[in-house]
Amino acid sequence: MRLRMAARLVRGLLIAIATMGLTASAKAEDKAQDKKIKIGVIFDLTGPLAGGGSELEYLGTKIILDHFTKTGVEGYKVEAVYADAQSKPDVAINESVRLLEQEKVDMVLGFFSSAQCVPVAARVEQLKKFMWMTTCISSAVFADKNYKYVFRPQASGDQFGAMTMDFIAQNAQAKLGKEPKDLRVAIIHEDGSYGVDVAKGNEAGARKAGFNIVLKEGYSATAPDLSALVTKLKRAKPDVIFHTGYNPDITLLLRQAREQGLKFAALVGHGAGYGVYEKLKEGMGADASYVFNADPISIWLANQKTMDPKLAPVIKMVGEEFDKIKPGVAIRSAHVGIGASNTYVFMDDVLPRAIKKYGGVDPEALRKAALDTDIPEGGTMLGFGVKFFGEGTPMAGQNERSFPVVIQYIDDKSWVVWPKSQAQREAVLPLPKGTTYSNQ
Repeated sequence: MRLRMAARLVRGLLIAIATMGLTASAKAEDKAQDKKIKIGVIFDLTGPLAGGGSELEYLGTKIILDHFTKTGVEGYKVEAVYADAQSKPDVAINESVRLLEQEKVDMVLGFFSSAQCVPVAARVEQLKKFMWMTTCISSAVFADKNYKYVFRPQASGDQFGAMTMDFIAQNAQAKLGKEPKDLRVAIIHEDGSYGVDVAKGNEAGARKAGFNIVLKEGYSATAPDLSALVTKLKRAKPDVIFHTGYNPDITLLLRQAREQGLKFAALVGHGAGYGVYEKLKEGMGADASYVFNADPISIWLANQKTMDPKLAPVIKMVGEEFDKIKPGVAIRSAHVGIGASNTYVFMDDVLPRAIKKYGGVDPEALRKAALDTDIPEGGTMLGFGVKFFGEGTPMAGQNERSFPVVIQYIDDKSWVVWPKSQAQREAVLPLPKGTTYSNQ
């Protein structure tokens, strides 16, 4: 009898121990499942900025986030919550706050328009939350702000403006037959943060090169008529027009330029609308050929021989996924690759370090992990490296290793033509005789 009772007690104890083990295991599993980073993603999916490049940036970003949603990062699940800024700065601010305070996202990522990034960055910093910008380029986002929680791997607007001026300066004599001091240039731009910033870089670059600036003027990107600006351009007779705009303002300007018979030797754009070839072709037809554009290099044009080998299959994957979403596109826009590459840097470099080295995904961990980023040239799909200016510097949070390139569209293809280290072919300059805008 006593032996049977003892046996029952032992069996009961073993069952209790086993149950406790199962419960502990279940709790550990639940805790592991609770490890998650929730990312708020904001782009313009409606309104004029959507077709001007924001939707393409969103697609590139989403392709990368979908990939990490399947794989996770260092045991953390990835959840993306998307919002539409509707091409309006006030909506971008409100959506950022809603995602952070109501949806309880751990950070916000994305943002196409500089007019949105400037106020959103200030609000996010005020809330002491983490912000990762994939796209907008205005220097005003960071200049003398000393932000702690806002970071941007993308090149800044003044770099765009300076790059294109240097490109023309280096080719003025050989291709345009003029000394820089004799070259007439016009700088026109949409009057938001983006256009103003690039135009500043243009003007500084023009002064440095010794160009003759015959017109510098801003306009509203939503203006219904740009014929007065075209008239001013006709009177100024520039050899080269440096333009920063979105779309449909680019289409409107060039249509009215054609109608009024404006002639020039070269048209140089700066990202945004000029980075969406399909829209340029839709608005300009064959005249889209020979247009120049400054942007981070397309990931499909970047030299993979000098790139980290792990990136080639990622580039291939992004291209294949994009082709499924938008089949038959003549040129995969650089915007897709910008969104993809700059998102990948966060997911592959910053986030794993925040988790492993700093213990999680709170703003402090993400901030410290971003400041530790040290990617050499060739370490991103865009070719440039990543190292952020630190606290106390004039551009704290900006990537000091980023740079754009100048590409030229020729017969439904895009070619890198500057700088020489990245060039795939010689630039066609000036516009060939017989083309619509040629002054030859």
